[in-house]
Amino acid sequence: MDPIIAATHADPYPYYASLRAAGGFAFDQDLGLWVASSARAVAAVLAHADCRVRPAHEPVPAAIAQGEAGQVFARLMRMNEGESHRCPRSAMAPVLERIDTEQVGERVRSRLITANTEGLHQAMFMGPVWVVATLLGFAPTEGRTLSQLTADFVACLSPLSTAAQLVAAHQAAEQLKGFFLERLSAEAPQSPLLESLCQGLPDREVLLANLIGLLSQTYEASAGLIGNAVLALIREPWLQREAGRVDELVAEVQRFDPPVQNTRRFVSAPCEIEGVCLAPGDTVLLLLASANRDPLLNPHPERFVLERPARRSLSFGASRHHCPGQALAMSIASATLSELLAHRKHFDRLAWHYRPSLNGRIPLFSEK
Repeated sequence: MDPIIAATHADPYPYYASLRAAGGFAFDQDLGLWVASSARAVAAVLAHADCRVRPAHEPVPAAIAQGEAGQVFARLMRMNEGESHRCPRSAMAPVLERIDTEQVGERVRSRLITANTEGLHQAMFMGPVWVVATLLGFAPTEGRTLSQLTADFVACLSPLSTAAQLVAAHQAAEQLKGFFLERLSAEAPQSPLLESLCQGLPDREVLLANLIGLLSQTYEASAGLIGNAVLALIREPWLQREAGRVDELVAEVQRFDPPVQNTRRFVSAPCEIEGVCLAPGDTVLLLLASANRDPLLNPHPERFVLERPARRSLSFGASRHHCPGQALAMSIASATLSELLAHRKHFDRLAWHYRPSLNGRIPLFSEK
C-alpha cells in the first residue's frame, strides 16, 4: 500500500497508524513527495502561509487550462491564495453558515428516496446538488439538469479523467454558466441565498465560477459523507436503532471515515515545519483521515462514538482554507440519512466498492 492507494483501500487505517508511529512526517521516495500523517504535521502544513493549494508553475491543471472548465477553475476561491481567495471566501462563508437547516430538510424530504442501489446513487450524488440548486432559486426540473451537469464538470478535477470526460467537463462548465446567467437575469426576485451571494461578489465572472464551485463541492463531499454513513449503519447495525441521533452519527462518520482522505499543498518558499526543511517546489500530501485517527487529536480514535465529547476533525480542512460549506454538507447528509433509515431493510442486500480516486473515499453500491 502507499498513501494514495490507501484512499480507496478496504481498510487503510492500520496503514495510516503505521505512518504516524514512524514519525508522522516523512518523504516518500516512490511518490516523490512529503507525507504528513500526524495531526500535528497536518495542522501545521494547513496553517503555513508558504504551503499553497496550487503549484506556482501551474495555477490551473494543464489538462483543462485551455477550456471553459479551466476558466472556472482559475477563479475558484478554494484554488487560489491571497485576495483571490480571501474576497470570495469573506462573501460566501457567512452566507453559507446562515442557511436554514430546516429548509434543507424540507427539500430533502420532498424527494422520493429509497435505499436500493438506484435510490442510493440518486440520494448520494444527485440529491445534494438538487437541494443547493433549489436553494439558489432554480426550479426542481432545472435542479435535476444542474445535478447532471455538475457530475460532468467535477470529472475534470481528477487526474484520472479521460479525454472524453474532459471534453464533457468543458461543455458542462459552459452550460452551468449559462444556467446561472439566465437565473441572474430573471425579472422575478432572486432567492435570498443567491441575492446575498450576488451582493458579496460583484465581479460577475468570480461569482459564476464560485457558484459552480458550490455545486461541485456539494456533489463529491455530500456523496462520500452519505455513502460512508450508510456503510457505518451496515457495519454497526446497532446504529440503525439511533434514528434520533443522525446528526451525531454524521459528525462521527466525517471524523472516523471521511469522504476526503487526503489533500495536497505546494511549497512556495523555504520553510521548516515540524523539524522538516521544505524547499520551493516540494509537494506535501496531507492525510486528513490519518490525522483524524491520531490519539493526540481525539482520545480512543479507533472507536466509533456517537456522543464523543469535543470531537475534532480535519476532514473539511483548517485555517484559511477550511471549507465554508461544512455545515451545509452536514445538514444535507443528515437529512438524507434520516430518509434512508426508513428503508434500512434494504441495507443487507447491498455490496459496494470504492470509486477510483486519488483522494476521495466514495462507495458505489450494487445488489449482492
